[in-house]
Amino acid sequence: MSGVYNYARLHKNLLALALLPGLTLTTFLDLHQVSVVREINAAVVNVSGRQRMLSQRTALFALRLVSTQEISEQKKVRQELLSAIDLMEKSHNGLIYGDPDLKLPGHPSSIVKAMYFESPLHLDQQVRTYIHEARVLAQARPSELTNENPHLQYILAVASKDLLEALDAVVSQYQQESDAEQQAIDFHLAELYQQSCAATATAQAQAQQLEQALHELCSYQAQLVQTEKMSSLGQLVAGIAHEINNPVNFIYGNLSHASIYIQDLLDLVQLYQQYYPTADAQIQSQIAAIELDFIQEDLPKMLGSMQTGAERIRQIVLSLRNFSRLDEAEMKPVNIHDGIDSTLLILQNRLKIQSAKHSILVIKEYGNLPLVECYPGQLNQVFMNLLCNAIDALEEVANPNSQITIRTEVSHPDTITVRIADNGPGISSEVRARLFDPFFTTKPVGKGTGLGLSISYQIVVDKHGGILKCESVPGQGTEFCIHLPVKQSGYQKTATSQAIAAS
Repeated sequence: MSGVYNYARLHKNLLALALLPGLTLTTFLDLHQVSVVREINAAVVNVSGRQRMLSQRTALFALRLVSTQEISEQKKVRQELLSAIDLMEKSHNGLIYGDPDLKLPGHPSSIVKAMYFESPLHLDQQVRTYIHEARVLAQARPSELTNENPHLQYILAVASKDLLEALDAVVSQYQQESDAEQQAIDFHLAELYQQSCAATATAQAQAQQLEQALHELCSYQAQLVQTEKMSSLGQLVAGIAHEINNPVNFIYGNLSHASIYIQDLLDLVQLYQQYYPTADAQIQSQIAAIELDFIQEDLPKMLGSMQTGAERIRQIVLSLRNFSRLDEAEMKPVNIHDGIDSTLLILQNRLKIQSAKHSILVIKEYGNLPLVECYPGQLNQVFMNLLCNAIDALEEVANPNSQITIRTEVSHPDTITVRIADNGPGISSEVRARLFDPFFTTKPVGKGTGLGLSISYQIVVDKHGGILKCESVPGQGTEFCIHLPVKQSGYQKTATSQAIAAS
């Protein structure tokens, strides 16, 4: 092989050319056929050289046979001699007529064929006579195995001169023909390599453009799908909150009046008991039947519980309305903690792991944050995605101590940080490197779309000029860090990003 071209790179370039319209690999060269030709050439040269070695090996075994006195050792040497002769005959026939096992095609060139069958070499006859003499010697009786054996003398004579010279000549011819064919292939591939480099550059440029377009399409599609989904969810939640709010306000507003009315009636009953302690027997019987004393004691408590429940429903409705945040046309300063709390309320049912029969403990370590200028509905979407991922991770392990920790702090003068961490199984470095790629997911089909973290990254980084990072060690849990500027002026966003990146 001449080495004037890079064969592996040529193969890669030709594969890239298949991407170009109207071009196929067959336009240039069948690389598989080139490889086959190289293998055949190598096999022919290798086997022809092996013939020379086998002739010498046969002569050596012949000498060992006549020099060995022990019958058992003679038997072993006879077998080795026959094996060498059989291999020599198989190789010889393969070179002339072909042998698939040895990767020999047969059909030698006219020059090689003349060396086998014409004067002055008559190599075919020499090899076959040599093989015949060796077989006769291998079958000789022990008494005939002497240094004067004529078959031994013939083997030693031709193996050291005539046969050896003839084999050297044919090996040399095979090598010359192989080198010539290799040089022709190398020259052709060198020219092809130059052509393929230019064509590959065009193919790579087109491939890069296609990859960029595909990436932008995936990103746009992911954002469109997720935005539509969250918009529908927001409208649904807002509608439900509105419908619940009216009857709840009616109940909550009337409970205070009902409490006053019932307390007046209870006071009246006590007044009757004070002035008429001895009531009619039928009234006494009814008082005992309805357990009036218990009612007087329990009824105010029951009304208080109802008022507490109604207040809880009002808070839930308020959180639902806060989560939906349909007023996203412009940024506004909001309390980040309200968004986190409303998201946790939406996910309250998921925090109870049914399969493990225990709940996920949520630890809130809130700092003293200023109001943050942002799109509140979009940030709630980010909190929803990160908390859902944490819950999914904790559902994979049967850990009764499952917990999610939410920390907030002012990390820089104009920046706040939200950290959402879980004590789940963690994420490998390979998966972590692709977390924010559109449509990348490790969840089974039907459970994950691969959009949540990609959209979250766009919301935090592109929409708010912040930073979203993931830190995880397998077996030690995962933490997502959200860095957000307090205000959205261009100067402060740039300064914030530089400060966080340097930290």
